[in-house]
Amino acid sequence: MRETILAQPSKGGPRFLYSNPFGKLVRPLLTARWVSRLAGIFLDSPLSKPRIKAFIKKHGIAMGDYLPEDYRSFNAFFTRRIRPELRPFDFHPAALCSPCDGAVTVFPVTGEGTFCVKGFDYTVETLLRDPALAEKYLGGLCIVFRLTVNDYHRYHFFDGGTGGERKFIRGKLHTVQPAALEKKKVFAENCREYTVLHTENFGDVTQVEVGAMFVGRIVNEEKQSFCRGEEKGCFEFGGSTVILLFEKDRAVLDAEFFSNTAAGKETCVKCGEKIGEKAVR
Repeated sequence: MRETILAQPSKGGPRFLYSNPFGKLVRPLLTARWVSRLAGIFLDSPLSKPRIKAFIKKHGIAMGDYLPEDYRSFNAFFTRRIRPELRPFDFHPAALCSPCDGAVTVFPVTGEGTFCVKGFDYTVETLLRDPALAEKYLGGLCIVFRLTVNDYHRYHFFDGGTGGERKFIRGKLHTVQPAALEKKKVFAENCREYTVLHTENFGDVTQVEVGAMFVGRIVNEEKQSFCRGEEKGCFEFGGSTVILLFEKDRAVLDAEFFSNTAAGKETCVKCGEKIGEKAVR
């Protein structure tokens, strides 16, 4: 059985911003994109380097797991590259692998295109803002990977294939911590970018990268074709989210993900880890 995270009552800054009346007044400022852009300028500069040591100590990051580098800024450190042997991919064609480190929840998509997260009904159409594309995922599967600040923040292609439509959707930058997910339709409000992946084994899968508070940039590689395990992109500072949308009867996820999600738990996975299989058609 994999490690799980049980949602706990929010504390500190997130609770203040999403539950306190005064916090709600300042929240529109902190979730604005221009604030994240300003933060990004600082975090890209050498002036941010002193933050690195304290961050490593606070979050207990095992730096021996990462390729050695002289980081020129905090963002260069935050997007550090892990040793490849620590994130091996399962290359069996039928294996469904995680595209990133993260805490996973899984939601069936109804025949009407809805899925429920933290009591909110989302629709694939509002997530993608494309009715024709959303229709492909009716009755399918939505897998959500929530990255925390101490995770490996690069994400990879879970299967080989070719890249299709790519779209950036402007929005706010709420945190992706439970405090916000319980109060706002974060995935439908935040800045996000999606790519339709024409995969070799799982049909047309749409991968959505969702920005979060103080994450000013979602950095994707420009690739017309790709191989399983190849790097797709990275998130700069903050926690964030990757969403995979599968068509009906294309993928079968391990049962524990469904039972844990139903129990209010997130399931911890690592990039490249096998989490399910190709559906038999």
